[in-house]
Amino acid sequence: MLTAEACKLRRQRLWNQLDPPPDSDHLRLGDPIHLMYLANFHVDPFSLGAGFGGYLLLRRDGHAKLIHDDRLPHSVDEAHVEERTVVPWYDGQSPGKGPRQIALLQTVNPSLTGLRIHDRPGDPYAAVVVRAIAEMRRQKDSDEIALLRLCMRAGEAGHAWARENVRPGMSELDVYCGINSACIDAAGRAVVVYGDFAVSPGPQRRGGPPTRRILEPGDMLILDFSVVIDGYRGDFTNTLVVGREPNAEQQRLYDLCMQAMAAGEKELAAGRSCRTVYGAVRDAFERAGMADYFPHHAGHGLGLTHPEAPYFVRAADETLLAGDVVTLEPGLYVPNVGGLRIEHNYLIGEGGYERLSNHVIALR
Repeated sequence: MLTAEACKLRRQRLWNQLDPPPDSDHLRLGDPIHLMYLANFHVDPFSLGAGFGGYLLLRRDGHAKLIHDDRLPHSVDEAHVEERTVVPWYDGQSPGKGPRQIALLQTVNPSLTGLRIHDRPGDPYAAVVVRAIAEMRRQKDSDEIALLRLCMRAGEAGHAWARENVRPGMSELDVYCGINSACIDAAGRAVVVYGDFAVSPGPQRRGGPPTRRILEPGDMLILDFSVVIDGYRGDFTNTLVVGREPNAEQQRLYDLCMQAMAAGEKELAAGRSCRTVYGAVRDAFERAGMADYFPHHAGHGLGLTHPEAPYFVRAADETLLAGDVVTLEPGLYVPNVGGLRIEHNYLIGEGGYERLSNHVIALR
């Protein structure tokens, strides 16, 4: 959970970062990402309230008021605000008071005319607010990092289950169900698990959601998934050779990806160019004559969305900052051999990095 102290500090930093400042003494925010980041307002995605949110009113003096309806789950009780208005909407005995969104808006402005939500697309000030918060989110605070670690411990349990249990005859869906259960058990609560659970025969399928496809001996199974807890997520990858020892060509792809990851790690430090990180990963493949089989980014930022800044791409114009949480994910996809991708997550520091993910990367 994000802490009350850190949420309040982020709200204060936001006011200091807005340029130009707003033309009023308060902001009205509705984006779920912003409400989580600034107030720990999180709607449990497994509840009947999933898909609905609230409004956060931030005064210049740091006071935060939250408005939401009375049918949201108990997760919203954990929000860190100074004031809260819970709007009666539906009591189970009488009809609901119109659409839920209208019930909330009428609380903010009964006339529903001229109402501005400052981070809503179309508002003239939205670009300023959204950009300021996005820039702040690059440098993770300690409570965010703690939450990301929880996500990663659960994800590691899923990878460990896969290494112990994946075998020929299972379907991709079977693998997903087993991983999902392991992640939930490790987290101790229901969590969202999404990503790639896919056999990759080569460049024609580099990932994707699980299907009923049956695993065959020698298949290369890419497991690139995230566990989402309170909106935050990890994102790391392993590729398994199903049911037998890897052949020489599969082992070569693995060895090259490990070399590329190590090359990228050497460039991970605050102040380093993201283009340089991408170049280090790609150069490892260039030297082996395999760069044409590396078609995607070398990694990206992580947090409340996926992917998010910074981006390790050929045309990158960003620089790493202390507090960035990023991935490195080299991959090679070769016709008649298969596709392989590996990935770790890192916290960037002034002089280097801390690797946050600790799953075993191995073909068996």
